[in-house]
Amino acid sequence: MSEIRDINLKKEGWQRIHWAEKHMPILASIGQRFEEEQPFAGMNIAFALHLEAKSAALVRTIKRGGASVYVSGSNPQSTQDSVCSALVDDGCEVFAIHGSSKEQNTEFWKKVLSSKPHIVIDDGADLINLLLGERSEDATNLIGACEETTSGVQRLRIWKREQRLKFPVFAINDAHSKHWFDNYYGTGQSTMDAIMRTSNLLVSGMNVVIAGYGWCGRGLAKMAAGLGAKVTVTEIDPMQALLAVMDGFEVTDMETAAKSGDLFITATSSINVLAERHFALMKDGAILCNVGHFNNEIDVPALEKMAVKKEVPRENIDSYILENGNSLHLIAKAALVNIAAADGHPIEIMDMSFALQALCAEQLALNPDLEVDVYRVPTEIDQEVAQLRLNALGVKLEIESEEQRLYREQDLIE
Repeated sequence: MSEIRDINLKKEGWQRIHWAEKHMPILASIGQRFEEEQPFAGMNIAFALHLEAKSAALVRTIKRGGASVYVSGSNPQSTQDSVCSALVDDGCEVFAIHGSSKEQNTEFWKKVLSSKPHIVIDDGADLINLLLGERSEDATNLIGACEETTSGVQRLRIWKREQRLKFPVFAINDAHSKHWFDNYYGTGQSTMDAIMRTSNLLVSGMNVVIAGYGWCGRGLAKMAAGLGAKVTVTEIDPMQALLAVMDGFEVTDMETAAKSGDLFITATSSINVLAERHFALMKDGAILCNVGHFNNEIDVPALEKMAVKKEVPRENIDSYILENGNSLHLIAKAALVNIAAADGHPIEIMDMSFALQALCAEQLALNPDLEVDVYRVPTEIDQEVAQLRLNALGVKLEIESEEQRLYREQDLIE
């Protein structure tokens, strides 16, 4: 039995979902094929997603393929109650409430796993983690899983190395269609959108400090610079740091950057990237936010301990007044800012990323005997998603001639 806030919110949820689906032609095409071929007939599929309109489109696409779906939220701060209501109205089992406690959200994960899923579609690998430990008894039907995000894939590779992984998982984040477009363009636009609409402040002229220069950090730097900000990057990896320098950005350590930054954005998949020693150096009015999957990139307990007073000047902003009189403003309690304080990635971007999830789930359904491993998305799926997006844009590709193909293949052989 579903557990949501209020089924009467379904009208708003349907409006959000229908708007998203109108701009998701890739999933629409896949969903039509799924409806005809029924690749998930008789299967239970469990989800842990940022529950909003675009992820609802993925759930509905999988459901069209014959699956019984069980849905939970990967982060209570990003759950949209109206969308949950619409999904329940559509016949899905949903266990998610915006703002629920960590403990309650964990119970929701356990409830979707009690369906004994054949396939898991995860965002952060929290369902997978439970299936490898406390809820291993719910993995009796499990064929495999798909994992969406950088942080989740990072956990999977550790578990594989430690020989804890017990079933195959597709690393969606490693697909070109994911990190080239979702992480780069999607994170850049959606994060700056969230910061601007939450703070109502001008980015142009700000000193913006970006922690991490992976695909997400690069997208953030590009977007912030395009808005007129002065961008500083902090990195632990010399290759990434050099790339940031060559891209024209200042690179330094966080203790140096902390003294001059107006806006700090963490995108590292690590912990305590902004910590007590940095808070003490920051100037009055500095804004802090995180775009990593987990909210421990900013040491919020340390900030709470340092503060002599706490205020809420605007929705989704907590202001911490320190003993020295400076105020530090934390957006969305350090949760994934682009979706906890806004609507997440642009619809067209998630059309691509969720298409990867749907097609890799189909691969699991069609190949139930895959060996235990963390698999890259097959090249043909990556290419298919890119081609479907180009088709939607009306873009034509050059066609390789037979002469060119033979020359290329000969060159590769040699």
